[in-house]
Amino acid sequence: MAERQRGLGRGLAALLGEADAAAVEATGVAAPAPAGVREIPIELIRRNADQPRRTFDEAELEELASSVRERGVLQPILVRPAPGADGEYQIVAGERRWRAAQRAGMRAVPAVVRTLDDIEVLEIGIIENVQRADLNPLEEAQAYRALIDRFGRTQDAVAQTVGKSRSHVANALRLLALPQTVREHLAAGRLSAGHARAIAAAPDPERLAQRIVERGLSVRDAEALARESVRSPSPDAPARAPSIPKRSPDTAALESDLSDLLGLKVEILDRRGRGEVRVHYGSLEQLDEVCRRLSGG
Repeated sequence: MAERQRGLGRGLAALLGEADAAAVEATGVAAPAPAGVREIPIELIRRNADQPRRTFDEAELEELASSVRERGVLQPILVRPAPGADGEYQIVAGERRWRAAQRAGMRAVPAVVRTLDDIEVLEIGIIENVQRADLNPLEEAQAYRALIDRFGRTQDAVAQTVGKSRSHVANALRLLALPQTVREHLAAGRLSAGHARAIAAAPDPERLAQRIVERGLSVRDAEALARESVRSPSPDAPARAPSIPKRSPDTAALESDLSDLLGLKVEILDRRGRGEVRVHYGSLEQLDEVCRRLSGG
């Protein structure tokens, strides 16, 4: 498994031939077809419903189609035999080129056929899109979640596979907990991942997201807005009666011990043997460190 991950981590060049991919990128001219490339009729190729990328910019797609009409498909797509469909193929990487070839009226596209299992297909799709910055933040987070939920990967394993840090993966996954309207702003590009992370822990992230979009605020402005919302909650938010339980000296001492251990402010609210432990953090990196310690990572 580790050997396969290292190969995947190098991206599509490891599968299509590094020299050929580099030549296409540097010159824009197709190199001699690497061994194993064949022309496959477009009607025998199916898209992958689990492809991490969900949105395709129409203007960019039309521009690529114009290039395909003029020079053809310069870099082969990657496919595998389609599960449950003899004689057909499923796209592993290159759906954008396949779509452009259809628009350009091509009858066949150059393709490399590989026998790959479902997890390899998902990993390659994520790697290709992440390396080319083709996924929006929400698509990236959903792809990481699929690797974890469907294939039992840990955050560390996902990070190693896609060549990102564990904190990057953890921060991406937290975007999935945002309210639906905020996720829609993310998917549409109206908010960046930095904006979303800034307001994730705020009392009313939907209201803040709307203000950020309407005013065109920067990430730094969004962080300031989130801090202000914590100090001064929205007047529309329901008022909560303050509850300040009396602390015993033992509770205060335990708070101090936990604060020293975590390096963060800790509050213990004890009500006759029941209560809460609150850990205050100032950044998502600090929260990630707390999670890592609690999980024994």
